[in-house]
Amino acid sequence: MDNKKLVETVANNLGRTTEDVNKLMEAFASVLYARCSDMDSVAVPSFGTFEPRKRNERVLRNPATNKRMLVPPKIVVGFRVSKVLKSKLK
Repeated sequence: MDNKKLVETVANNLGRTTEDVNKLMEAFASVLYARCSDMDSVAVPSFGTFEPRKRNERVLRNPATNKRMLVPPKIVVGFRVSKVLKSKLK
């Protein structure tokens, strides 16, 4: 499901316009970005938890050219499903 289809489905379920739901999704994404950049988790009850994790720098080797490259450290966001949602999906 792409973003447009998701926004339309949520708008139909809530009885709202797609513009309202789109603003809500953008606001959630901005809050998630702000909290995860501060290394804080974001928990959504009955859905799951978004957790930031640090990845260390590492050296990779291109298999075609055997050239080594340094990949800088970065922050990635992981998602852990809640027990409530997991039990509903089973």
